[in-house]
Amino acid sequence: MNHLGASAQTEIIDGTEVRVRRPAASRKDREKFISGKNKQNAVKAMVLTDASGILPFCSPAQPASCADITHARQLGVVKHLADSPAAVEIPADADYQGLGAQTGGRVVTPAHRKFKRNPLDWYEEIYERQRKAHSSRWIRVEDGIAHLKN
Repeated sequence: MNHLGASAQTEIIDGTEVRVRRPAASRKDREKFISGKNKQNAVKAMVLTDASGILPFCSPAQPASCADITHARQLGVVKHLADSPAAVEIPADADYQGLGAQTGGRVVTPAHRKFKRNPLDWYEEIYERQRKAHSSRWIRVEDGIAHLKN
């Protein structure tokens, strides 16, 4: 993280799931592999990419029964970001909302939708602009994940 702050690079964070064969019936933690998102047996890895889609970090695969934000906390990424003196900005998807406050604003997630029913026209316009700006920066991590899986 200090290297990224010194070189003014941006990292992008995301979690990905890879389907696996069903663990043996004798395995005690067999239920941990069932993903709540896809309802399939999977393992989850957390990936950091740079702005060009190159992967400097991929975490070890763990059973997919936990959320992305929990996975980041278990790996120590949140603690490392909070303690890091470097000014690093890490775009992330909505799965990581709440990490911005825990990391001193280093993790940036898309804006919350304030009005779900009967939103004001000006609010919808601003919300869409913010969402598109965030997603155009964040999409590079999907390219890195696709490269990793291929």
